[in-house]
Amino acid sequence: MTGTDDPQAALSYTSYLALDEVLAAQRPRSDEHDELLFIVIHQVYELWFKQILHEAAFLQEHLAAGSTAHSMRTLRRILTVLKVVVAQIDVLETMTPSQFTGFRARLDASSGFQSAQFRELEAVLGRRDERVFAHYPAGGEQRARISAAMRRPSVFDSFLTYLAGHGYPVRTDRDVTAPLQPSAELQEVLLKVYQDDGGPSTVAECLVDLDEGMQEWRYRHVKMVERTIGDKTGTGGSSGANYLRATLFRPMFPDLWAVRSRL
Repeated sequence: MTGTDDPQAALSYTSYLALDEVLAAQRPRSDEHDELLFIVIHQVYELWFKQILHEAAFLQEHLAAGSTAHSMRTLRRILTVLKVVVAQIDVLETMTPSQFTGFRARLDASSGFQSAQFRELEAVLGRRDERVFAHYPAGGEQRARISAAMRRPSVFDSFLTYLAGHGYPVRTDRDVTAPLQPSAELQEVLLKVYQDDGGPSTVAECLVDLDEGMQEWRYRHVKMVERTIGDKTGTGGSSGANYLRATLFRPMFPDLWAVRSRL
């Protein structure tokens, strides 16, 4: 037995973080200098998506338990991670269009649209759109995870459970497999939440921050694609910037935005 397989082996920084495996996971397919940057940034994105999913599950547990303090702490961590994710685009934008073109053909059919973790995150937040399954074969583990997330209560559903636990008259029997739709009835309750100006209103504001952060990510992503490939077809045959533009300004939590005109 060697390395981490040996329970008696001394734990080191390298073995604890599995750095041998992590640092060997970058496999450029060309000799272009900038391909390594492209790979590293997208691998880091996936690590952060994994962490956000981990935190989102924790958040839902705290919301279901009615804990304002723990929900707030978890939301703030998610928001901080999301800011880091958005800021990484600055690094990617140091690569010019010609530098990307130098290795773009080597990407073949791979595309960021195939990020199963990001699709799972969208589902966890409340997106219900089976068109995303076009990128994932039936019977595959990635499709199964996204599908499972679409069948579970979303973060917003957990927020409704939280509000009910704090005495607000919200319905918690929504069909969680259906897309979130604006509700005049719920907006009346949210208006009361904001008027009370207590813990639940603070949690609501953090959810608005989360929604805004997701929209900021989408905006920065589309601008990065525009400056890198313009309106060319995206990798993997996607419609590139045209598709990404269509995703802008679509809130995950529409009621939290609709109620603001009445505050």
